Amino acid sequence: MYEKIPTGNMTQEDWLQLRKTGIGGSDAGAVCGLHPYSNAMKVFRDKTGGEAEEVNNEAVRIGHDLEAYVAKRFVEATGLKVRCSNYMYRSKEYPFMIADVDRLVVGEDAGLECKTASAYSADKWSDGNIPLHYMMQCYHYMAVTGKRAWYIAAVILGREFTYRKLVWDEAVINNLIAIEEDFWHNYVLTGQIPPPDGSRACDEVIAQYFSKAKEKSAIELTGFDEKLGRRRDILQKIAELETEKKQIEQEVKLFMGEHELARSERYRVSWGNVDSTRLDTKRIREEKPEIYEDYATVSHSRRFEVKAA
Repeated sequence: MYEKIPTGNMTQEDWLQLRKTGIGGSDAGAVCGLHPYSNAMKVFRDKTGGEAEEVNNEAVRIGHDLEAYVAKRFVEATGLKVRCSNYMYRSKEYPFMIADVDRLVVGEDAGLECKTASAYSADKWSDGNIPLHYMMQCYHYMAVTGKRAWYIAAVILGREFTYRKLVWDEAVINNLIAIEEDFWHNYVLTGQIPPPDGSRACDEVIAQYFSKAKEKSAIELTGFDEKLGRRRDILQKIAELETEKKQIEQEVKLFMGEHELARSERYRVSWGNVDSTRLDTKRIREEKPEIYEDYATVSHSRRFEVKAA
């Protein structure tokens, strides 16, 4: 069972605030560690931050504007009818789970998720595949609404239209609910930041939380000697592998000589000419300091270094 919250006349700000009160479908893959550009730490930041942040980039704009087109293509391809819901759904059993669905399928216990994808990600949809974070989104919607199936349709820009059907999977949905419940109760409600996972998303969130160091402040480093030792070993291995990689490249370059291209049955190697122009900032600063000062910008960041004691 679920609660239906009308969104038809809701302002954008109110809708963004409503999204902060639970885990939505687009958050599910991130919380499960399956999203290529987000993760649990980023979702935690979104849910616990003071202001509701609106993602407003070109990809989001394209996806929003083409949602109706994707739904139309789905109707043409399947003969099914769909309708907008104009509601936010909240699970009564798991009130931390919310769902803002694209379409509901008329006459069938199912919904529809509409996606657009660039031609560069076409391989992720090949051979009947679905990107994993989109799969989790559909299962999340099934868990909230109780519907037994969910369609996902995608337009690969400039390439093709495709769609898939996911059906209720008890094991997957129960596991998803358990992961989301753990995340909500043990991190969001307690205010404890989820552990890092090595992703770029974690770097961005940590930089947002701790953007500036307190001058001359220090803390006793406890419990990290073994991990920092492992880091040292990893850096050494990376250096060894980088040297081996460079050696292979140098051998190929010697083989190619003045030739720009080389081919085999398995590989195509290019070693072409590249012309680049760079500003000599040191010279500008010395010879035209007034121009340098006018156009110079200062960026603030923190540098992480590890040295032997």
